[in-house]
Amino acid sequence: MLTPELLCRLRFTLRDLPRLRIEVDTCAAWAGLCEPRRGEFVVAVDAVATNAVEHAGGGGQLLLRHIGNELECQVTDSGPGFSEDVIPELLPGLDGAPTGRGLWLAKLVTDRFTVGAAGRTGALVTLAVRLPGP
Repeated sequence: MLTPELLCRLRFTLRDLPRLRIEVDTCAAWAGLCEPRRGEFVVAVDAVATNAVEHAGGGGQLLLRHIGNELECQVTDSGPGFSEDVIPELLPGLDGAPTGRGLWLAKLVTDRFTVGAAGRTGALVTLAVRLPGP
């Protein structure tokens, strides 16, 4: 069994999103994730965190860990929850809608993406990318 290494834990609201992006980027670099993959991961985490702010009570909690050969991020919120079924398979917004691409993009650029329940209310979104080998 692999022991997770905690890299970052923070509660966030809208005003914390810039700091969240910096923390995730710094931790991802320390864990060995290189560009452009690191930038994609930061964008994916930001999309999930922004979704929590906008649709799930104004904030959430982020947990970033190094587990084996992966960098894993979990974002929890206290909103109504949702399932992965709401994320379209094809690029959303082709109908001219200005929003709806964040979760789709996060799922597209990560190696593992799951949506589950966070206790009695809320969502738990887990996204991970593989780290380069030795």
